[in-house]
Amino acid sequence: MKKYIEKFMKDFSYPEEACEALLHAYAAIAADKKRCGELEGLKKSYADDKNCDFAILFEKMDVLCGEADIARETGRLLLLICLSERLKDYYAEAGLAEEIWHTSMQDLKWKMIECKQVHGMWGTASAEFQSRFFQMKRFGFGRLQFNLQELGANYEKDGLILKPETEVIAVHIPRTGTRLDRESCTASYRQAADFYKRFFPDKPVVFTCHSWLLFPKNKEVLSTQSNLYAFMSDYDIIERGEYEDYSQVWRLFDRKYNGDVKSLPQDTSLRRAYADWIRKGEKTGWGYGMYVYKD
Repeated sequence: MKKYIEKFMKDFSYPEEACEALLHAYAAIAADKKRCGELEGLKKSYADDKNCDFAILFEKMDVLCGEADIARETGRLLLLICLSERLKDYYAEAGLAEEIWHTSMQDLKWKMIECKQVHGMWGTASAEFQSRFFQMKRFGFGRLQFNLQELGANYEKDGLILKPETEVIAVHIPRTGTRLDRESCTASYRQAADFYKRFFPDKPVVFTCHSWLLFPKNKEVLSTQSNLYAFMSDYDIIERGEYEDYSQVWRLFDRKYNGDVKSLPQDTSLRRAYADWIRKGEKTGWGYGMYVYKD
């Protein structure tokens, strides 16, 4: 298993410090016969059934981490890396391109970097979210990520009538460190629409997105020529809300808010605008939008 972990991290260009932390965690588990056997048991549970209960897997991994003096976040990422080998086989068995597996597994690195920035450790604080990739219910296509879900709301516009139980494609925007440019998003939508087209044989493909990026007030500070403005403009915002505090601003600033606005990085126009809002006591928030896809 160690060789696979090393190869995986090399193939996905993990930072050296992250590699050291994850290999140290694996060594701490492998050094004890009982713990090593328990890790193998978790791998077998997934190998036998990709839809196994991930909550139980994570709970058992957390116990292993406690015994081996490993941070829970580090252990959970280590487990997912171990399971990625079997996931690759599941992809092959389903006739899915390895490229989709590779793009989907990039999320482990992106969430790892986010975990380091926000929580100060190499690992993942988003294991529950990421388990959907391993159940093959969420996929990465280029710049964006997608999964099927029920709309959860009524929607009617231009003759299109959708009910809460209508199946749509949810869009997720990973923090990749790259621009959310129009060309990349268009390519992702096209790939996803083609991948899921069997679910929309006689109806339009509908994308939905729930994100702080769709908070309507963002348009007050974004240039109409910016990538974020273009992304927002694709969506018809059907629900919106405000956060009661600033606990969610880590999604923009890559760090928790400690009550001191000066401690927040302000190296982009959007970050500076959000910092000003916080100074003024203004609310931040979210939006839920609909995008009826037309090829």
